[in-house]
Amino acid sequence: MRAMIMAAGLGTRLMPLTGSLPKPMVPISGRPALGHILDLLRRHSVTEVVINLHHFPDTIRGYFGDGSQMGMSIRWAYEEELLGTAGGVKNNQAFLEGGAFLVMSGDSLTDIDLDRLIASHRSTGGIATLVTKQVQDTSQYGVVVVDEQRRILGFQEKPATKDALSDLCNCGIYLFEPAIFEHIAADTFYDFGKQVFNDLLAKDVAFHTHPTSDYWSDVGSLEDYRQGNFDALAGRVRIEPSGRVLHSAHEDAGGAERGDIRVGEGVVIEHGARLVAPVLVGDRCSIAAGAVIEGPVVLGEGTVVGPESVVSRSILWEECIIEAGCEVRDSLFAQRVKCEAGARVQNSVLGEACRVGGGRQVADAALDPGTVVD
Repeated sequence: MRAMIMAAGLGTRLMPLTGSLPKPMVPISGRPALGHILDLLRRHSVTEVVINLHHFPDTIRGYFGDGSQMGMSIRWAYEEELLGTAGGVKNNQAFLEGGAFLVMSGDSLTDIDLDRLIASHRSTGGIATLVTKQVQDTSQYGVVVVDEQRRILGFQEKPATKDALSDLCNCGIYLFEPAIFEHIAADTFYDFGKQVFNDLLAKDVAFHTHPTSDYWSDVGSLEDYRQGNFDALAGRVRIEPSGRVLHSAHEDAGGAERGDIRVGEGVVIEHGARLVAPVLVGDRCSIAAGAVIEGPVVLGEGTVVGPESVVSRSILWEECIIEAGCEVRDSLFAQRVKCEAGARVQNSVLGEACRVGGGRQVADAALDPGTVVD
């Protein structure tokens, strides 16, 4: 079976983190989100993949290459003008139409059992199968309405809970038969949710859902991104972890966060530093004596935490510098952010290469890349 991964989106909801990095490349547990999707496909013996690109295409293509290092074969399809979810698939019809094929987002986080999805699709015999998951807040998702045989009857777009006809959200993971191409216009922007699925309903073409209880997040907001990382650290989603286990923590009677302390290669943790699980320390990081890392925390490759500094419930990307006596709490840092001695950052998101001057405070803020707070 072949698959298409959609990686052409702009990632605007993750700004300012995506001001200089495409959303499929945002790190989750120390690896790009797209890498986890490719791992999932490979584990289910889906190794022939096409990936569409638009935003920062060279960054994505340069990282993964032809896929051979992962035991996969990756083709790249650059879209000069965005073609939409369905239009992007139509653009790769020649590669995909040999049999049933998967379509997934390259910027979600999931450990869905694809073998069960394939079996479910074959059992219904429909033209398409959409993965769905029960949610409490329907106002954040597209909702799918089904009958007792899981045949799709309709959709609602982000309905209020009191108005929702279903609590099943569309996860954006699809299994299609080649006949789906007959319902997608060529050489134009075309959308599955707004056009293709409505066309199937209008023509009474049977398609179904596959409800899953496996982990899934669309990583559609900064809070979702933070929580996805924390869930990965705590082992709530089955992904291939980075680094080696330095210390393993277990959930105690008080319900403490579960997870490990994991470290990469070339990490220096000075005597007197304190790490509280779950924590992931990337390659070549340095944590000075007296520093406190209160998990859940992810430190990206090459990040430095100075003496007597505290980093708590935060995610820092590559090559951040936290000088002596700083506090970073409940925050997200893109790459190469610098906090000078005594700086305080609380509940904020800082884009690439931001700098917070010594003794300055930033709270409840989102700073564009390159912002300086002096």
